[in-house]
Formats: sequence, C-alpha cells, structure tokens
Amino acid sequence: MSEPLKIVPDWRWGTAEGSRDLDRLLDRRLTFREKLEWLEEAEDLTLRFRASRERRAALQSQRETKA
Repeated sequence: MSEPLKIVPDWRWGTAEGSRDLDRLLDRRLTFREKLEWLEEAEDLTLRFRASRERRAALQSQRETKA
C-alpha cells in the first residue's frame, strides 16, 4: 500500500458520513493492482459463500426427504 498522505485519526470516523470519508481516504492509498487484488479476493469469498449455501441447502433437502 503506497502512502502519499498521512491519515490522522478523527472522531468523525465513528459516524456514517465519517466512515465513508475514511473509506475514500483509504481507497486513495491503494494502487490499481491492489484494488484489483481486493476485488478478486472479494469475488472468491462470494463464490465460497454461494457454494456453502448450496451445499447446506442440498444437505437440508436430503434430510427432509429421509424424514
């Protein structure tokens, strides 16, 4: 992560608007490659969650048919 500017902690980060401001500040510090890596990791996580939900649903339906 490159560090072009110093981020000083602020009490506003505890508010909804301040949280969005902090996200924008942190996003500015990421390089394009880091943003792509973050997106790929988020996509992988989404796919794992989906597969887990599908496995759980399949197991649930198998249990229901046996009962």
